[in-house]
Amino acid sequence: MSGILYEETSLATFLFVTVILGGAGAWMTGRACALTWRPYYMLAFYLLILSFGVRFIHFSLFEATLLSLHYWIIDAVFVLAVGSIAYRYTRTNQMVSQYYWLYAKSGPFAWRNL
Repeated sequence: MSGILYEETSLATFLFVTVILGGAGAWMTGRACALTWRPYYMLAFYLLILSFGVRFIHFSLFEATLLSLHYWIIDAVFVLAVGSIAYRYTRTNQMVSQYYWLYAKSGPFAWRNL
Protein backbone atom coordinates (compact mmCIF):
# COMPACT_ATOMS: atom_id res chain seq x y z
CA MET A 1 0.00 0.00 0.00
CA SER A 2 2.86 2.37 0.75
CA GLY A 3 3.81 3.97 -2.52
CA ILE A 4 0.37 3.59 -4.09
CA LEU A 5 -1.81 5.66 -1.75
CA TYR A 6 0.78 7.47 0.34
CA GLU A 7 4.50 8.16 0.26
CA GLU A 8 5.15 8.65 3.97
CA THR A 9 6.67 5.89 6.06
CA SER A 10 3.53 5.51 8.16
CA LEU A 11 -0.10 4.83 7.30
CA ALA A 12 -1.06 6.91 10.34
CA THR A 13 0.34 10.03 8.67
CA PHE A 14 -1.79 9.47 5.58
CA LEU A 15 -4.87 8.75 7.68
CA PHE A 16 -4.36 11.82 9.84
CA VAL A 17 -3.67 14.36 7.10
CA THR A 18 -5.74 13.12 4.17
CA VAL A 19 -8.58 11.24 5.81
CA ILE A 20 -9.12 13.19 9.03
CA LEU A 21 -7.97 16.73 8.22
CA GLY A 22 -8.76 16.68 4.51
CA GLY A 23 -12.00 14.77 5.01
CA ALA A 24 -13.22 17.15 7.71
CA GLY A 25 -12.34 20.15 5.57
CA ALA A 26 -14.05 18.62 2.55
CA TRP A 27 -17.18 17.79 4.56
CA MET A 28 -17.44 21.34 5.87
CA THR A 29 -16.79 22.81 2.41
CA GLY A 30 -19.48 20.63 0.84
CA ARG A 31 -21.91 21.52 3.60
CA ALA A 32 -21.16 25.25 3.32
CA CYS A 33 -21.62 25.27 -0.46
CA ALA A 34 -24.94 23.47 -0.15
CA LEU A 35 -26.20 25.74 2.65
CA THR A 36 -25.42 28.85 0.60
CA TRP A 37 -27.06 27.37 -2.55
CA ARG A 38 -23.87 27.43 -4.60
CA PRO A 39 -23.72 25.31 -7.76
CA TYR A 40 -21.68 22.11 -7.85
CA TYR A 41 -18.94 23.49 -10.10
CA MET A 42 -18.02 26.03 -7.41
CA LEU A 43 -17.78 23.21 -4.87
CA ALA A 44 -15.44 21.30 -7.19
CA PHE A 45 -13.27 24.41 -7.55
CA TYR A 46 -13.09 24.92 -3.77
CA LEU A 47 -12.28 21.26 -3.20
CA LEU A 48 -9.43 21.33 -5.70
CA ILE A 49 -7.96 24.26 -3.79
CA LEU A 50 -8.40 22.27 -0.58
CA SER A 51 -6.57 19.31 -2.12
CA PHE A 52 -3.56 21.58 -2.75
CA GLY A 53 -3.71 22.50 0.94
CA VAL A 54 -3.77 18.85 1.97
CA ARG A 55 -0.76 18.17 -0.25
CA PHE A 56 1.03 21.17 1.30
CA ILE A 57 0.43 19.81 4.82
CA HIS A 58 1.98 16.50 3.74
CA PHE A 59 4.96 18.44 2.41
CA SER A 60 5.46 20.90 5.24
CA LEU A 61 4.90 18.65 8.25
CA PHE A 62 5.96 15.22 7.05
CA GLU A 63 8.57 15.96 4.35
CA ALA A 64 6.59 14.49 1.47
CA THR A 65 6.96 15.59 -2.13
CA LEU A 66 5.03 18.79 -2.81
CA LEU A 67 4.77 18.62 -6.59
CA SER A 68 3.79 14.99 -6.99
CA LEU A 69 0.95 14.57 -9.48
CA HIS A 70 0.23 10.99 -8.39
CA TYR A 71 -0.24 11.77 -4.69
CA TRP A 72 -2.08 15.03 -5.40
CA ILE A 73 -4.60 13.10 -7.52
CA ILE A 74 -5.15 10.65 -4.65
CA ASP A 75 -5.73 13.54 -2.22
CA ALA A 76 -7.99 15.33 -4.73
CA VAL A 77 -10.12 12.25 -5.43
CA PHE A 78 -10.65 11.64 -1.72
CA VAL A 79 -11.46 15.28 -0.98
CA LEU A 80 -13.83 15.49 -3.97
CA ALA A 81 -15.63 12.31 -2.91
CA VAL A 82 -16.17 13.42 0.69
CA GLY A 83 -17.14 16.96 -0.32
CA SER A 84 -19.62 15.69 -2.91
CA ILE A 85 -21.25 13.36 -0.41
CA ALA A 86 -21.59 16.20 2.11
CA TYR A 87 -22.98 18.53 -0.56
CA ARG A 88 -25.63 16.08 -1.72
CA TYR A 89 -26.59 15.04 1.83
CA THR A 90 -27.01 18.67 2.93
CA ARG A 91 -28.84 19.68 -0.25
CA THR A 92 -31.30 16.80 0.21
CA ASN A 93 -32.04 17.88 3.77
CA GLN A 94 -32.49 21.47 2.58
CA MET A 95 -34.92 20.55 -0.16
CA VAL A 96 -37.16 18.40 2.02
CA SER A 97 -37.18 20.86 4.93
CA GLN A 98 -37.63 24.12 3.00
CA TYR A 99 -39.98 22.73 0.37
CA TYR A 100 -41.82 20.16 2.46
CA TRP A 101 -45.02 20.59 0.42
CA LEU A 102 -43.20 19.67 -2.81
CA TYR A 103 -40.57 17.07 -1.90
CA ALA A 104 -40.11 14.06 0.33
CA LYS A 105 -36.89 12.29 1.15
CA SER A 106 -36.29 9.10 -0.83
CA GLY A 107 -32.91 8.31 0.71
CA PRO A 108 -29.99 10.13 2.30
CA PHE A 109 -28.94 11.66 -1.04
CA ALA A 110 -32.15 12.07 -3.01
CA TRP A 111 -35.63 13.54 -2.86
CA ARG A 112 -38.80 12.86 -4.81
CA ASN A 113 -41.86 14.84 -5.80
CA LEU A 114 -44.96 14.45 -3.66
